[in-house]
Amino acid sequence: MKPTDRRGALRTGAAAALAGALATACGTEPRPAPTATAAPRRPAPAPAVAPGPRRFAGHPDEIAHGPRDRPRVALTFHGQGDPALARTLLGQAEKAGARVTVLAVGEWLDDHPDLARRVLDGGHDLGNHTQRHIDVNAMTEAEAHAEIAACADRLRRLTGSIGTWFRPSRTPHAAPHVVRAARRAGYPHVLSYDVDSLDFTSPGAAAVVRTVAGTVRAGSVVSLHFGYPDTAAALPLLLADLDRRGLRAVTTTELLT
Repeated sequence: MKPTDRRGALRTGAAAALAGALATACGTEPRPAPTATAAPRRPAPAPAVAPGPRRFAGHPDEIAHGPRDRPRVALTFHGQGDPALARTLLGQAEKAGARVTVLAVGEWLDDHPDLARRVLDGGHDLGNHTQRHIDVNAMTEAEAHAEIAACADRLRRLTGSIGTWFRPSRTPHAAPHVVRAARRAGYPHVLSYDVDSLDFTSPGAAAVVRTVAGTVRAGSVVSLHFGYPDTAAALPLLLADLDRRGLRAVTTTELLT
């Protein structure tokens, strides 16, 4: 290398070193790119409050059926038993475009709390069938109120509402003191029925369909149960039979609205 080239290289190196030193001193040294940080996660929205009880003017304290001049029926299920069968029945109803009413036992909700929201997410009515499913008519009024209120508390905790209906346990009809106890707990009406499927006797799916088909008519409220395989086998056949008659299965609230 020529002497002049060597001197030029030295000057260039010195200048570069000086520039680097000045950049460091002035705080302009290139910095690593900032690490991306995840956006704060927003809390999930609170579930909508479920519908509550309604007073239906012109209807008695205990309702056994709806208007007879509209092609609608209400299929109502006593809510307890095998949760897998309950999910099957709800899915069968939804596949057929039907909506039902589930009267849940409080102890069942304690064991399977997710089913309360499952019922509501399917567009069905959810109500109260006492806390322990024992003979509510045999209780005193204070005992009956405590039994109804205990289930109502479970429903409120799980859904934000005490539910749409109360049905007495171990009896199709509520004694007058149970009607009063239900009213104190927030239920203007007691829900009975005019068609008993007798599915809890496990008579076979065909017998369940025959029993309902033989007595159901416009405005009927049909009593069915979760937890019985015969009911799960019968429901698609029953819904098909209702459809052939031009009867639509709706919630009890829709039946009376």
